[in-house]
Amino acid sequence: MNHFVSIVGATFLALAAATVQAQDFPVTLPHAYGETTIPAKPQRIVTWGWAGQDAVIALGEVPVGIPFFGYGGDENGALNWTKDAVAELGADFPTILPDTGREPPVEAIAALQPDLILAVYSGITEEQYDVLSGIAPVVAFPGEPWDTSWQDTITITGEAMGKKAEGEALVAELEQFIVDETARYPQLAGATFAAISDYNGQIDVFAEFDSRVKFLVDAGLVSAPSVAELAKTAGLNFSVFSLAYEVFDDLTADVLVSYFETEDDKAAFFANPVIALHPQVAEGAVASVVGAELINSISPPSALSLKWGYPKYIKLIADGVTAGKN
Repeated sequence: MNHFVSIVGATFLALAAATVQAQDFPVTLPHAYGETTIPAKPQRIVTWGWAGQDAVIALGEVPVGIPFFGYGGDENGALNWTKDAVAELGADFPTILPDTGREPPVEAIAALQPDLILAVYSGITEEQYDVLSGIAPVVAFPGEPWDTSWQDTITITGEAMGKKAEGEALVAELEQFIVDETARYPQLAGATFAAISDYNGQIDVFAEFDSRVKFLVDAGLVSAPSVAELAKTAGLNFSVFSLAYEVFDDLTADVLVSYFETEDDKAAFFANPVIALHPQVAEGAVASVVGAELINSISPPSALSLKWGYPKYIKLIADGVTAGKN
């Protein structure tokens, strides 16, 4: 049994052992398009968007339908940590919905006869919400599209399932897991970071509203002041902005956290003489996160992917901080 499966099992046992009071139905949940009443404990849940299926599974149940994940998934569109957790429950893997991009496959969802559709971390439009609501009650995101925190995804899912207390307990456990893993690397205390990627001949810099930046700040790291300054210069107030190679030196931090789909992409980026001469790059103060699976596991994390990916992720960052101090 691998380490991740052991952790998943421990989580399920801890949640099962918790003394909780049965949650009464109906349950009414507010969201961006109004509010949705769930009349009784759902038995056939379909999830749409990111992370919803993992929240349901981490709380001990398996949806009847989940999205296809092309980025980071296997040839069938399934994520490894999701497969491990379903196997740990001894359940059949859910139906994977057709790959239709961001357009929900309405007919395929209807064919599964769900009694609840969870789209807590998604980008469904109000029109799509209305169509899906003709199939079953739909819980959409509470604020902006694709902006629900991993914590809220779990707690909203838990309440919709009739497992509010279990959802809150799971969030507390995962937050403590992050604290404990981060504490293994004292060099990270107060360390500043800048998150980057190479895109279309420029450098993408992830700013304060990006989920991966929020995640690291919540973990105790500090977004480098140079990121905020350069974002102002770019005249942008979004989650990402582009930086010309010529001014890359203006982006300073204790560690640069870079994201690449392949080792070849990483090698080509750092082989660029302008990049190679950057002080942090020259010192080796770089954490290169490579591969769609690892990137997907922490950007942003889910109820299951966090324990799968965070230990690898935070060690890469800690090693980069250490290299910059030597």
